[in-house]
Amino acid sequence: MEPPASSLRVARAGTMIKVVFVTNGERSAVSEVAQTPMKGAVREAMEEQIGHEFSAAYLYLSMSGSFEAANLTGFARWMRAQASEEQVHALKFFDFLLDRGESARLPAIEEPSYGFRSPLDTFEQALEHEKRVTRFIHDLYDLAVSEHDYPAQVFLNWFVSEQVEEEKSATEIVERLRMAGEDTAALLMLDKELGERQQ
Repeated sequence: MEPPASSLRVARAGTMIKVVFVTNGERSAVSEVAQTPMKGAVREAMEEQIGHEFSAAYLYLSMSGSFEAANLTGFARWMRAQASEEQVHALKFFDFLLDRGESARLPAIEEPSYGFRSPLDTFEQALEHEKRVTRFIHDLYDLAVSEHDYPAQVFLNWFVSEQVEEEKSATEIVERLRMAGEDTAALLMLDKELGERQQ
């Protein structure tokens, strides 16, 4: 007898194909048999982090558009690359949940800020956002430790190190923008340099 599941029948080239969608309860049952299940609190926190990472991608894409409108194409390229990187981070969490036998419930993403005042203002906001993401990652790591989720701890180690680099990179750009001040030539040189970032 087939296990109960939602299904969709699709006719293609004279063949009846049955696609089976497993409900959350069934996926959980399979997970418990196949491997050590995740604690609900850790899974939910990771689902939230997927939203945070996609929100970061939205924010950086918005910043990229603002720079494009100001004809600062190097800054725009840097922000677009950053947006792509944040999407990769989100998918790492998504795939980790799937690898652990869990389904991922994706949260809604809020509309990002737009219409930034200046390059310095934009990168200062980017730095503050990275600090916020760092706090999210640290809280998630603390939760994994308290729940004795060792695979999650190993997985999160990469993100802890990554956030050090993210904050360092944003801080350096903020400091250089502050040094440039109102010097248009210095601003354009930095714009050109950041535009050389690979996607």
